[in-house]
Amino acid sequence: MIFDKRSPVYEQIIEMYKQKIVSGDFQPGQEIPSRRELATQLKVNPNTVQRAYKEMEGLDLIFTDGNALSRITENQEKIQSLRQGILEDAILSFIDTVRIVGLEDEAVLHLIETRLKEGHPK
Repeated sequence: MIFDKRSPVYEQIIEMYKQKIVSGDFQPGQEIPSRRELATQLKVNPNTVQRAYKEMEGLDLIFTDGNALSRITENQEKIQSLRQGILEDAILSFIDTVRIVGLEDEAVLHLIETRLKEGHPK
């Protein structure tokens, strides 16, 4: 993983996990690497991963039973809410970009409809 220097690494780890959860790369209840393992994999300080895991536990994205490995949440409502949040963020970002470019709403809707009919966005 290549980290963006503009935001804290622990936040980028959280975003990576969110993406993996909503995409299905991580299944509900799946064990995830230990803090030390992930730190080694990502070549970051273990305290950075510890902070990311602590935040994700606070967000109910992961849970840890005692000294066992951490796991992805099994709460389907939480996963659906996460999907919805990511989708809304993407839509808002898209709308901001459209406003900057100066496209009219109808032109944007037409473009979206065309791309959807083609079956794939370009």
